[in-house]
Amino acid sequence: MWLYVVAVLLGLFLLRRWHRERQTVPRLSEKHVLITGCDSGFGNLLARQLDARGLRVLAACLTEAGAAQLRAATSNRLQTVLLDVTSSKSITDVTAWVRERVGDQGLWGLVNNAGIAIPIAPNEWLTKEDFVKVLDVNLLGLVEVTLSLLPLVRRARGRVVNVASVMGRVSCFGGGYCISKYGV
Repeated sequence: MWLYVVAVLLGLFLLRRWHRERQTVPRLSEKHVLITGCDSGFGNLLARQLDARGLRVLAACLTEAGAAQLRAATSNRLQTVLLDVTSSKSITDVTAWVRERVGDQGLWGLVNNAGIAIPIAPNEWLTKEDFVKVLDVNLLGLVEVTLSLLPLVRRARGRVVNVASVMGRVSCFGGGYCISKYGV
């Protein structure tokens, strides 16, 4: 009896997996995705992978050096822009830049990836400004970027992906990082 149940469950699992793998997104090469925090790490890797799959990647970097390095490693479809998520002016400028690129099509994806972990130390060693610095980038910057770009995401019936961390669930040593990631 158990053997039949296991066989049926395995069959259903494999059928579901086969169905999911067959699904594709139509006109993928016409869709725009903005990724924040593309200088290095996960944002940089994601920008490269989505570019390789044919999406129109709008990569937001904090530094010109990070943007130049990413442009050198990707196709001409990928475009970079400088973005400081703690600056309202920078966010406004990038929103206008994105609007010019996507037009009436809208923004199919927004990946809020920008983040910092430093300063990290036992809470007793940190100041309020240390906490504020991390919260401004990891949480409040994410909120402002999302609110600014939400009309473009809605126009494309797109999605917002917020990159968090398991550290947000841990009551940890480290100050603002854990608080900000739990907020995300």
